[in-house]
Amino acid sequence: MTTGKVSTQTYNSLEQLEQLRSQWEDLLAGYPFATTFSTPEWLLSWWRSFGQHQDLLAIGAFVDSSLVGFAGLSLTSASAGAIPLRILRLMSDGSQDSDNLDLPVRPGFESDFAEALVDILETQKQRWDVGYFNLMPAQSPGVAALRQVLERKGWLTFETNSPASAIALPETWEQYLKQLSSNERAKVGPRSRRLEKKYSVRIGKCEDPQELDALLQVLYELHRKSWQARGLPGTLHVPARRRFYGELARSLLQKNLLEFWVLELNGKVVAAQFGFRHGTAVFCLQEGFDAEYASDSVGFVLRSQVIRNLISQGIRRYDFLGGTDEFKKRWGAERDDYFNLSFARPRSKGAAYLRSLDHARRAKSWLRENLPAGAWSVLHKINVARKPKDKPTQG
Repeated sequence: MTTGKVSTQTYNSLEQLEQLRSQWEDLLAGYPFATTFSTPEWLLSWWRSFGQHQDLLAIGAFVDSSLVGFAGLSLTSASAGAIPLRILRLMSDGSQDSDNLDLPVRPGFESDFAEALVDILETQKQRWDVGYFNLMPAQSPGVAALRQVLERKGWLTFETNSPASAIALPETWEQYLKQLSSNERAKVGPRSRRLEKKYSVRIGKCEDPQELDALLQVLYELHRKSWQARGLPGTLHVPARRRFYGELARSLLQKNLLEFWVLELNGKVVAAQFGFRHGTAVFCLQEGFDAEYASDSVGFVLRSQVIRNLISQGIRRYDFLGGTDEFKKRWGAERDDYFNLSFARPRSKGAAYLRSLDHARRAKSWLRENLPAGAWSVLHKINVARKPKDKPTQG
């Protein structure tokens, strides 16, 4: 299919996408906002673990056989009460593992790529009702171009934001410490020294493939313990997530992009931090610590030493990803926002559904402000019970 300056190709299997890998990587190398979440390592590994009940619809845009834009999409089925819905999402959305989901495009081709993408969505209209493009970088030029095309064509759109947090790292450790409050700054040295007086301390990064599987098992257990200490189940017990982390970690380790750090006391791993780097940014995805050593501040000490090491290596962004928890602010993180876009074709079932949601949100806001607390609580429970539930797709 050809639109304007670009031609497009759709991909419906991982085998087809694997053939695109080298051009895909070249596209990301020239894309200023690229992150790990747009790479083949992330998306293909994620799909092998979570995509079995979804249909793949990846779209490549080409100019003279060169890839200039890429959209990894998925199709799932859902129900809103008795109403069946077909949902279009960005590939790897829905499992609560992926942030910074994007539409990478070579600079200068944003408008052509967006036009071609919307044209394909129109030709595929029998396969989807509602589009949910979530957790996209607010500064993404491909996303901005898509919004413009959808508005010009009269498609129904709704926009929201989701909070995120990241630390802008300076060039030296001393400069970073000055970014912290005096109270937080005063904790860094003493907590590390106190630990070294009580134990034999080792902090290191996983660099040996033969150690990886064992350390991942330790991470899963530490994550369980730290969440259990807060009365919560955690998330790393899910088999699909463990498969995903295992494959992803091996792929990133081969490219020296894995940032998997552990802290040992007397030879026992008591804290772990699982992340990865892309360019001059490191993304912290998961972590855990042994609650028996909480009084020793093992998680705090590990993070401080990881950040110090990363600064010395030229890393300029330590990204906590989603959320604005108070502990992130104490490390000097500032709020950022992801952009969420819901859309549907005009005069479609999906548009009617999105309008009904918008009306419900407005009514909910009014009721929350005007109803007694008890009555509001009852209505809220009813609303939660009626939310759409994903169903496996066939195909």
